[in-house]
Amino acid sequence: MEKATIQVKGMSCNHCVSAVEGSVGKLNGVHAVQVNLADGIVVIDFEKETVTLDAIKEEIEDQGYDVV
Repeated sequence: MEKATIQVKGMSCNHCVSAVEGSVGKLNGVHAVQVNLADGIVVIDFEKETVTLDAIKEEIEDQGYDVV
């Protein structure tokens, strides 16, 4: 299992947290997603054999946020 921390711009409220955690959490191979709104980061536990970090970043961007 891999753990990644991604810096994300544009998250400002609990709706943002729900959108990112909900969409990324549904990806096959993602075990845990935690958004830290104050720091603008998303921490993900995932299986690199099942889902790529690029796919996770793309999902975050699809929700309307900018991955740094």
